[in-house]
Amino acid sequence: MRHLGTTPPFRGAGGEPLPGSIADVAYMRIGGVDQWVMIRGEDITNPPLIMLHGGPGLGETGLFRHYNAPLERVFTVVYWDQRGAGKSADASIPNASMTLEQLLSDLNDLVDIVCKRLNKTRVVLFGHSWGSALGVLYAARYPRKVAAYVGSGQIGDWPAAETGSYEYALAEARRRGKRKAERQLLAIGAPPYSAKDVFTERTWLWRLDGGLRVRSLLDLARTFFSAKESSLLEAPSTWRAFRSTFGVMWSEVSKIDLNQLAPALDLPVFFFLGANDHWVPPETSVTYFEKLTAPSKKLVWFEKSGHEPFVDEPEKFNALMAELVRPIVPADLPTPSSTASAEQGAAIY
Repeated sequence: MRHLGTTPPFRGAGGEPLPGSIADVAYMRIGGVDQWVMIRGEDITNPPLIMLHGGPGLGETGLFRHYNAPLERVFTVVYWDQRGAGKSADASIPNASMTLEQLLSDLNDLVDIVCKRLNKTRVVLFGHSWGSALGVLYAARYPRKVAAYVGSGQIGDWPAAETGSYEYALAEARRRGKRKAERQLLAIGAPPYSAKDVFTERTWLWRLDGGLRVRSLLDLARTFFSAKESSLLEAPSTWRAFRSTFGVMWSEVSKIDLNQLAPALDLPVFFFLGANDHWVPPETSVTYFEKLTAPSKKLVWFEKSGHEPFVDEPEKFNALMAELVRPIVPADLPTPSSTASAEQGAAIY
């Protein structure tokens, strides 16, 4: 059984629901299947911001809510567990539907629903890791529906990123004298490799970066499932969904090269890059950034961050989203009728 969860409303000084706010969670029919979506914002006149998680198949709503909830003050934030991920995982979803093209279609359905719900014409997209490939490709296809794009752990040439990640892990294992890590990395060989081998490489990379200590894992799990919308009991199913969806989609998505597929975007672009990202080496992101044509583009370094700047330096991330991204999004005010609809809650889904 999938657990919808609940999300707390925004309240005023007297404890009453905050007028003009929205705090809804529901299963929405997207691409012919039920997918989990939560919409939260203190003021529905703020622009919609759709958070595109990584993986594919790894829902990150728990992290976004724990570290980036302040964004709900300046955006109307849309949290979405993509097809096959998190609360949207369902064994009845055919593997044949787990494709890049279907995920782009799902995202388009979601954008249309959100814009209709909030009476907007465009959304802001934030893409992390795999979500950064999905977000860029969507923005390239539907530029009139996207007001701005922000990427972290930004994919450019995915095969080049995998090669860089592998080479770093192997060199670091040798530098530290980690013989078991070196043997296993040599055994899988350099990419391209299978989804199973990716988990081998990432596991050793995570250990070498200090992430696989027991305390770190427990803290991560608690953080991941700390929001009211989630439960720690969902951890096993979340992990199974990730492994399954990743395994199905890896052979397709790992070939993506945005230098070829999306050399230009007709909208403002921001790259928020972790200087210590060893999963998607930032030099591959920079190469794409330098080649990318856009009306405006800005690259911001997070010197203390790895693959997840929004987790490693949340205060800086949240502040820059408010100070750099929010001001360039034009006002798109709702009509009185849409305001009333937004306050009705999940029933309008």
